[in-house]
Amino acid sequence: MPAPNDSGRINLRQRYEVEYWTKELDLTDSQLADIIEIVGDSVDAVRARVGR
Repeated sequence: MPAPNDSGRINLRQRYEVEYWTKELDLTDSQLADIIEIVGDSVDAVRARVGR
């Protein structure tokens, strides 16, 4: 699985990025999308929200 192009942002429009980040953060697709809707697409913000 390729790593994201921008390691600081999560792009939900790129399937390989969704797969990468859901595995990395142990989340489902919908959990990841819900968190991004709340905190934005910053990896740091998403990690802080999920505590990982």
